[in-house]
Amino acid sequence: MECIVQDRLLIVGLGNPGRKYAGNRHNAGFHCLDRLADAHHLAFDGRRDRAELAMGRIAGRRVILAKPQTYVNSSGKAVGALARFYKIEPGDVLVIYDELDLPQGTIRLRPRGSSGGHRGMQSIIEHLGTREFPRLRVGIGRPPGKMEPKAYVLQDFGANELEVMEEVYQRAIAAVEALIQEGVKEAMNRY
Repeated sequence: MECIVQDRLLIVGLGNPGRKYAGNRHNAGFHCLDRLADAHHLAFDGRRDRAELAMGRIAGRRVILAKPQTYVNSSGKAVGALARFYKIEPGDVLVIYDELDLPQGTIRLRPRGSSGGHRGMQSIIEHLGTREFPRLRVGIGRPPGKMEPKAYVLQDFGANELEVMEEVYQRAIAAVEALIQEGVKEAMNRY
């Protein structure tokens, strides 16, 4: 079945599937997408190409919210397949993910860029065949002491961190809404 849709935005949140990982720092992308869906009364009731999907409109634009179920490091498999199926150009794919190199409580929106060592982003770059797509990085901060980054991202947020992260998620939602309404450059200037 061919699906040809114009003016649709694919918004991807990165995370690992399953209860075991639900509260992990690495799931900041999933957390943002869940709150974005709730804010716009969208439900993750669809599934395609190894991703949970919610579809609808945000600020008048048709959107597909996707949570890949491939684990973070293989996210590109789902993202590439979804972009091809829905005929969405890379410039209309927004990826939201956790970032160790940003202090907790910050976000950074960019129109393009490298993976910055994030394996999930590297997978998406490989499967889309380009770095030319917007991304919203959600700061989770560096691990304390000599803790390995891998162990840190797979830990749940501490109770004292949750309030900070809720504020971050709300700013992330506002940045996504601004991107949809005004474009990535205007949203970058504001967020």
